[in-house]
Amino acid sequence: MAETTVPHWMIGAALALFGTAVAAENMLQPTGFADIVAKVKPAVISVRVKLSGSAEPALNRDDEQQIPAQPGAPLDRFFRQFGDQFGQQFGPHAPQRRDTITGEGSGFFITADGYAVTNNHVVDHARSVQVTTDDGTVYTATVVGTDPKTDLALIKVDGDMSVVQHLYADRVDFCTFGNSMPFRIRIVNAYNDNQDYIYIKKADASRVYGLELEHLLSPNRLNFITRGSTLVEEHIAGVPGDIFITGWLQRPELSPVRVAKELIKFNERCFVQLLGDMRSYNFVFVVTPDFEDFQLKIRAMDFDQQSYNGRKNFYRPQFFKENAALVLFCTKHLRAETANQYQREEQTMMMQRAELAARRLSVLLGAMERDPISAPEKVHQLRESLAEHYGRPEYMVCESMGALVRENLESIRRRVGRPAIAVLAPEVH
Repeated sequence: MAETTVPHWMIGAALALFGTAVAAENMLQPTGFADIVAKVKPAVISVRVKLSGSAEPALNRDDEQQIPAQPGAPLDRFFRQFGDQFGQQFGPHAPQRRDTITGEGSGFFITADGYAVTNNHVVDHARSVQVTTDDGTVYTATVVGTDPKTDLALIKVDGDMSVVQHLYADRVDFCTFGNSMPFRIRIVNAYNDNQDYIYIKKADASRVYGLELEHLLSPNRLNFITRGSTLVEEHIAGVPGDIFITGWLQRPELSPVRVAKELIKFNERCFVQLLGDMRSYNFVFVVTPDFEDFQLKIRAMDFDQQSYNGRKNFYRPQFFKENAALVLFCTKHLRAETANQYQREEQTMMMQRAELAARRLSVLLGAMERDPISAPEKVHQLRESLAEHYGRPEYMVCESMGALVRENLESIRRRVGRPAIAVLAPEVH
């Protein structure tokens, strides 16, 4: 197993950051030992190794005085203090299965993407390394670097690739539809030829915020991951809106009222979330056969214009010429009273979703409020329009797009008469 010697200051710096974060949190309120254990336990891992040749780790010997190899090293103190609290699974006296496990130790994650710290003597001469997390999940790890002087080692946990070895990338397309113009990759199962699609896009702030808000406030669920400036997004199945207008809108098997109802609801979600540029080619219709007729849902599929533009109507799909046929269809089949009913229904559902995801939504809006995702003049232009639209002067103190989304949620909360959500309430000035 290839590895490099890492300067001890690099691992020490990581440990210092970890310790500083824990110390800062503990300063906020008195914390008992059990509270500390509860907080750090999910980060603690069991490290099991198989050794090369006749090498034997100190941790597997019966002599307790040799655990760890260098008394006083950073992890020595940590694991002697916490070992018993985490049980034998992570303790230095865990049962040894000498027929399959040659050495065993402990460690803890220091980053969310799988980097962990353990003792150098645990992984020294290791032929393979396995990591077991607090919930019992087992992963394969690689040794990134070691520092024998401080008896520290940095390891990296990767996902279990054995379950996807039969998948392969069959085709890569450059897509010209929508605003993002992504690469579309077709993933094929070699055993049964089943196909799935993923999209590779630029992970700009607006798009990621849009995906998160859609996931939390709409009835739709989205799967995506980001790494650096790259976004990997699942395919959103459905009939693109522009194709639906020309080929589906007048089909007799579709209920006109159901189509119009979903348009009203979709329009309201976009406006509250400040998801802009929802022209017909940026959303899809999901058509589902039901026992009497067809059910319809509308899903956004491009989020790069989330909370950026300063014009109010940019966030109202009915004002785009590409959607004119849909607007005429709504006015033909819905009375104003019914449209108001459907709008209120969607506002109520959005507030129920916001309550269920209040803490996560609060963190997201907080990040949006600190992130300059749009120019100040656009924020000021939009806040004036929203203050007039909702009849609430509170908008005029908003200095970010995140603050405007928060005020939108407060506006519809007041309209539907839901209880206030403390973590989502706008800051009082």
